[in-house]
Amino acid sequence: MSHLKIGLFGFGCVGSGLYQVLNQNNQLNAKIQKIVAKDPTKSREKTSVPILYDASEIVNDTEINVVVELINDSNEAYEIVKESLKKGKHVVTANKKLIAERLDELIQLANENNVSLLYEGAVAGSIPIIRNLEEYYNNDTLTSIEGIVNGTTNYILTKANQGISYSEALLEAQKKGFAEADPTLDVDGFDPKFKLTILLKHAFGISVSPSNLLNIGIRNLKPQDIQYANEKGFRIKLFASASKDEHGITAFVAPHFIESSHSAYHVDDEFNAVVVQAAYADKQLFYGKGAGSFPTASAVLSDISALQFNYRYEYRKTTPELLSLTTDFELYVYISATTKESLDHIEFEEIDDLYVSKGFSYKIGKIRFNEIQKINWNDQEDLSLLIFSESSNRILKESDKANSYNFHYN
Repeated sequence: MSHLKIGLFGFGCVGSGLYQVLNQNNQLNAKIQKIVAKDPTKSREKTSVPILYDASEIVNDTEINVVVELINDSNEAYEIVKESLKKGKHVVTANKKLIAERLDELIQLANENNVSLLYEGAVAGSIPIIRNLEEYYNNDTLTSIEGIVNGTTNYILTKANQGISYSEALLEAQKKGFAEADPTLDVDGFDPKFKLTILLKHAFGISVSPSNLLNIGIRNLKPQDIQYANEKGFRIKLFASASKDEHGITAFVAPHFIESSHSAYHVDDEFNAVVVQAAYADKQLFYGKGAGSFPTASAVLSDISALQFNYRYEYRKTTPELLSLTTDFELYVYISATTKESLDHIEFEEIDDLYVSKGFSYKIGKIRFNEIQKINWNDQEDLSLLIFSESSNRILKESDKANSYNFHYN
């Protein structure tokens, strides 16, 4: 493609960051022609291009050949992206909810109109994970992918590990611009679930509705849960994870205990990390900032740059013999509550440890994923669920192997 004439939707944190980095980049034959924003009363920095407030100003402009969509509302974004693709414009977006919910439809539209749809900025901020899954891992056999893909929750968990309360840590994250005024999408695990949906498409070729993926967030973690992790030498991280075996794909979002040897153990604050396991490349860690203006803008800029070479995702892992999600598996978990009676309603396959005290109890053991799915964990203020990573599970069992049951009463 010769000259990229860009119509930019959204001039908030990421949009203004993109404007700055694009103006500072002399290597790209690209220029923002128009910007469309939502609120005409908002005070904005001065720009060399007009800021407009009508989407048709960009969508119907025949000179604009690239639309960059960076707004929060996924429904509005859908209409903008859909119409832009239909009019033969390439689209770059960072809207993970839009892509997670509408990807197959948008892929078809892009193909029908012979244009590109790119969205590296939708997952893990500055980390180029989608492009790597498409290109580098195309000829390898992926077995699993897991990671911290939400900077807000990682920031909160980092502060919690330092002894700061959940409410204080959330307030700090909001002041720094990592968390929204309503943090539900982040702290209840919806944001990483949307990102996991996208990763599943590029890692394993599987199309999944986000509504079919379990997401357990960090809202209901208790100080005692953090204390338990510290006593065992673990850290708590909110993971989006997926793995493949002969039975299919397992995929979910939930907080995990991880040990010091885990690649993501020292990934703190707003940083993200994705660990990819492949048959031949073994484990590889992708690490970088997952929140903020410039990190996400850099991923969007990378997509714009790729358009100069007519780049498109090829989705080569998508085949007629698609793998499917499975829920028939076990997990090794820790579940805590304020009373033992709350735990008694949950059916474990095996119980390795039971702790009971006034105002706090927990059970550790094996539980079937189907059993976990029966509970809306984000709405259960009394219950916390954490999953042991494979190696933290081994470390825990080695330290407690002398006891099949440990009863504690305070």
